[in-house]
Amino acid sequence: MARQLTLYLVLIMLVASGMTSQPSSAQSDTSLRHLASATGRYLGAAVKPELLQTDEAYRQTLLNEFNLVVTEDALKMAALRPTQGEYSFYGSDAVISFAQANGLAVRGHVLLWHDSVPAWLSAGNFTREEIMTILHDHITTVVSRYRGVIFAWDVVNEAFNEDGTLRDSFFLRTIGPEYIEYAFQWAAAADPNALLFYNDYSIEDGNPKSDAVFALLSSLRARGIPVHGVGFQSHLQLIYPPNYDSMTVNMQRFAAVGLQIHLTELDVRIQGIDLPTEQLLIEQAEVYRIMTRLCLQTLACTAMITWGVGDRYSWIYEYTGHPDAPLMFDNDFQPKPAYFVMWETLAAAVQQTPVFPEDGEPGVTGAIPLISPPQPLTSPSVPGQ
Repeated sequence: MARQLTLYLVLIMLVASGMTSQPSSAQSDTSLRHLASATGRYLGAAVKPELLQTDEAYRQTLLNEFNLVVTEDALKMAALRPTQGEYSFYGSDAVISFAQANGLAVRGHVLLWHDSVPAWLSAGNFTREEIMTILHDHITTVVSRYRGVIFAWDVVNEAFNEDGTLRDSFFLRTIGPEYIEYAFQWAAAADPNALLFYNDYSIEDGNPKSDAVFALLSSLRARGIPVHGVGFQSHLQLIYPPNYDSMTVNMQRFAAVGLQIHLTELDVRIQGIDLPTEQLLIEQAEVYRIMTRLCLQTLACTAMITWGVGDRYSWIYEYTGHPDAPLMFDNDFQPKPAYFVMWETLAAAVQQTPVFPEDGEPGVTGAIPLISPPQPLTSPSVPGQ
């Protein structure tokens, strides 16, 4: 009943307003960026350097609504290392310079990922020792370059299969399972103050994969390996409703062993269900609301990050071949029901529990005034429709 009431209220909001523009920078005191900071959390988005330069709506939405950026592709190994002796930092430097100029925190993605191994490395005739030297030098060079600037890194990404076994990756075949702990040790040596995360998909709730990740990270920490957090990618789909009770228990167990939790790649696909787009967007908003609430009720959950800024440039269409609308901003960077529901959830948390963060933590000092929500739109657009 509560869920139906929430959806009904969002629907009323959608049809009650005729505004056609999102909050401007002059309204930043009522932005998601402001509200997330006031709860002591980061709200971020994965960004592409070329879009920061070419799309003003993309750039302005990012500045208005987010307090953190993630390098979407620019720091992946294949992009960064076109040849063995060459690093291409142009894209990552552009993102980080933009972030520093605009007061945004930066999260690094990703040091080792099975799907981003340069051809010169995967096809090369290297010994195990040579590969370890190459990876050590890679991690040391990249992390050292951004030491003190990138506050958290996805060190290893997607190392497990769905059944909890280790993925048959280049790293596993050439080095062995110990490549994971080596990567964390090398990253910590390059920047002892950075937070180091293991990141994966389909580990948001309890299942064989999340069990295996939990066992590994618990073991690494027990042995003194510097692992500080776990990234729940949170690529969710309406056609497969999340098990929120299981997510809650799962968050609690990772937090109990001292790990921070970041929702690192949040988006919610609406494809595959035969309902009007307006209804799908309302159902999607409910998922965003509950994921925001789950993070807010878990002190160890310190960041929520969407994989992209708006639907226009989401990775989902290229990946699935079907139009979709997985993010909080539509094809024209107008806010969708998900935006307003996240806004309401964050605003309620701020008004109930003001945050007094320590130096260096996200947040603002003291309570913020009671605030009125921005007005929703009448008809968010969906790419391809």
